[in-house]
Amino acid sequence: MADAEPLAAAERHAGLRLPLRTPRSWSPQPPKSPLGWSIGAIGAALLTIVAAYATGEAVRSALAAPDIAVVSPVIDGAVYVVTAAAAILLVPAFRSLAIALRTRRMLTSDIAEARALAAAARGAAWYTLGYVAAALLVLFFVFFIVVNELAVGTTFFNVELIGNTFGLILSAFWINVEIFCIAQIFVLAWGLIIAVARLAPGEAGKPIRLIATVYVDLFRALPAIISIYLVGFGLPLTGLPPFGWMAPMWLAILALTLTYGAYVSEVYRAGIESVHPSQTAAARSLGLSYGQSLRFVIIPQAVRRIIPPLLNDFISLQKDTALVSVIGTIDAFNQAKMVASNHFNLSSVTTVAILFVIITIPQARFVDRLMEADQRRMRAGV
Repeated sequence: MADAEPLAAAERHAGLRLPLRTPRSWSPQPPKSPLGWSIGAIGAALLTIVAAYATGEAVRSALAAPDIAVVSPVIDGAVYVVTAAAAILLVPAFRSLAIALRTRRMLTSDIAEARALAAAARGAAWYTLGYVAAALLVLFFVFFIVVNELAVGTTFFNVELIGNTFGLILSAFWINVEIFCIAQIFVLAWGLIIAVARLAPGEAGKPIRLIATVYVDLFRALPAIISIYLVGFGLPLTGLPPFGWMAPMWLAILALTLTYGAYVSEVYRAGIESVHPSQTAAARSLGLSYGQSLRFVIIPQAVRRIIPPLLNDFISLQKDTALVSVIGTIDAFNQAKMVASNHFNLSSVTTVAILFVIITIPQARFVDRLMEADQRRMRAGV
């Protein structure tokens, strides 16, 4: 009150009159109508049905071409089954419409219930639109294969050629697997050496850190195919005894080790630096040397943290084994190119792609599981 009296006197002296403040009132806002989303979902579902039927007709026409002449009631039935399957998308779309209409009726009686119903209607509409997008992508892919009298399908997916050459390409694919397995072991060891060199302590370790940094920057900047080409063709031309008699496969392993050792060393270094410095201080206080601290305390903790990114690098290494074909190694890709040049068809290369997909996707899912487990462990504070 003591502070209010001088303020009121000053206001009277100045001839001012402040407006009275009225308390603010709040009322829940009605939700936006989800009717537009519901109608859009119904339209998208109808579009998918039309696209499914059109794609089925395109498949039937392509198979009925004179050079193929495949006409069967099974194909006709499959067209109608696919169209009927696409019609299932109308179920969540009409459910969204029904909920949207209920939302309009609830606006005058219960705003909270209307907001919940509006959210449910939008959710059903987005559910429909998501599956519509997936279905349209699949239908577009099928249509792309059968268009122009199966031109794409016969070029990339010639089933007869794939079956006749599968064994030949599979035997060559084991060269890729062998290169990957051997290079992976060397990359693990070489990357750890480079990471430790980049973390060499003190002024005495400064030249080692500089050399390791230059190596990492150089091989991370070079494309893998250039490294393979230089090592696979350049080192044998030097005439040095270790390289003159080396098989192309071992030269490819050397090139991949040099290239991916630079990437993996950075993963190691990030893992080592993520370990809290108190761990190193505790190890040194117990009388362990710098090397012993790394070996028994720091590196075991770091490796546990970097397994997912390490596996990601190894998946890339596995795919880059196809690049060894540039130096004459008869791997799956080189074998597929020879088959393709003999038959004027790329289905053999599709076989190689399928083999890489088969061995890569399970590893990618395994990495995802490891990363999820690591995140749960971090959230739990373990």
